[in-house]
Amino acid sequence: MAFDGIVTCAVAQELKNTLLMGKIEKIYQPESDELVFHIHTKKGNRRLYASASSNHARIHLIEENPPNPPAPLPFCMFLRKHLQGGRITDIAQKDCERIIEFQLETIDELGFSVNKKLIFEIMGKHSNIILIDLSTGKIMDSIKRVSIDVNRARQILPGKLYEYPPLQNKIPFKEITPGQAASLDKDPKSLLASIGGISPAAAQFLADGPDLYTRLNEIKEALNQGRLTPVVYLKEDKSPGDFHVIPLSLYPESLNFDTVSQALDYYFVHKQSSNRVKQKAADLEKTLNAALDKLYLKRQRLGEDLIKAENSDKYRLYGELLTANIHLIRPGADAVTVTNYYDGSQVDIPLDPKYAPPKNAQRYFKKYGKAKTAVKEKKVQMEETDQEIAYLESVAAFLENALTVEEVDSIREELVESGILRKRKTSGAPKKKGKAQPFQYITEDGFRVLAGHNNKENDLLTFKMAGPKDYWFHTKDIPGSHVIVFTDDRLLTEEAIFDAAAIAAYHSKGRASENVPVDYTQVRYVKKPAGAKPGMVIFTHNRTVYVTPKVPQSSESSSR
Repeated sequence: MAFDGIVTCAVAQELKNTLLMGKIEKIYQPESDELVFHIHTKKGNRRLYASASSNHARIHLIEENPPNPPAPLPFCMFLRKHLQGGRITDIAQKDCERIIEFQLETIDELGFSVNKKLIFEIMGKHSNIILIDLSTGKIMDSIKRVSIDVNRARQILPGKLYEYPPLQNKIPFKEITPGQAASLDKDPKSLLASIGGISPAAAQFLADGPDLYTRLNEIKEALNQGRLTPVVYLKEDKSPGDFHVIPLSLYPESLNFDTVSQALDYYFVHKQSSNRVKQKAADLEKTLNAALDKLYLKRQRLGEDLIKAENSDKYRLYGELLTANIHLIRPGADAVTVTNYYDGSQVDIPLDPKYAPPKNAQRYFKKYGKAKTAVKEKKVQMEETDQEIAYLESVAAFLENALTVEEVDSIREELVESGILRKRKTSGAPKKKGKAQPFQYITEDGFRVLAGHNNKENDLLTFKMAGPKDYWFHTKDIPGSHVIVFTDDRLLTEEAIFDAAAIAAYHSKGRASENVPVDYTQVRYVKKPAGAKPGMVIFTHNRTVYVTPKVPQSSESSSR
């Protein structure tokens, strides 16, 4: 992550241009290490977000409010007391460090003007947000208190004099001279160890240039003139890999933004969303895998029992042969050899010496009857187990492809309603949850296509939203989404068929495969059996096409 001194400088300039002389109207603390300030400026109301998280520390403007706890946290109440109604008189970066300082003019309880400084330290696990009384230079409080037990060199506690983090004996990137630049080794590691305010990615950028000082000077001039382009760099899977205001050559794709705040907001929202999705899905994945393992074992044992039960014809034969040869059996015998009148072969029949010969024959007929009943029961159990496996495998496929917390929450809700998960006990008022909406696409020739995020949404699409003349698509024998093509009384084209089939393959467990078989038919021929699990259907009049999974890149507009 490249929140280095260069990015910090660009952020400080943007905040100064936007928030200078703004009035702090409201303060919120969504999490223990996050703050949101509502600031009224001449250009309108702005929201400033700051985080002291060890993994995602940053400061930038945002558009939407994060959810807040029911009751404000202590540090939030403290800031409201001292800063609410205050005016921002200056915003600046500390040298080339990852530190941004807000000078604030506030009014105390007696009506006197008081100057304070709010310092945002964006320094990885040492990140902090600290309020200082400018008249004394002492710390009033901080979002993270650091005692001597945690850090012997630098404590952050109320009443102590504020001290900046220790210097690292590097040359600040803004102050480097041509002579100093010429004396430096252009290896990225050496540059990182010698120049203050740059990240590993920036060091690589500087090392790749023809002249170190020229590149540094270009960065300084672009910062001073506000000409840098904020960019989020994407990995091959389209997830954010890094961000910066200078070109990086480490990633295949990038997204340009108008402001640094927009770039930072996009990067962290999508990065955190990905991490949160993994965290949210972990326990569900564990539960699903455990349930599927039990079902796989149950199916194996049912199969073994079924084979035994289906081999029960010998019991009927033993009973018949014993009845026909009852006169040959000696009382108390433990076996008898008789002739099989069906094929003339000799058959050895085990006997229980405790029972008379007729009783032994009756016992074999009874075993045969039980086995036949067991065959019917085992087949029913096998069918039910196969349906359970198919259902849970479909849920697992949706969970594997889930991209948002809302999708994971909707899958959890489905599992609770299906009785597979217990409902979580929650204290206080229930939180309002955003609901995932179906994936939406437009085919090349203009047909509207919807795909479900989960089995409940599959049922909704197929049996509530689709009309009988619309078309239903689903991967053949592979768990995945129901995909509906809305025809609007138009004749479905071959191009639309292959587009929709590719979408169905993409939203399935076969996403990473090629030549995925996809069935399609009109919705009128899709039925839901009585008592079937969500998303489970039967269908007729279907055809099958083979496609490579993909979605129309220009038309995806899933609401999440």
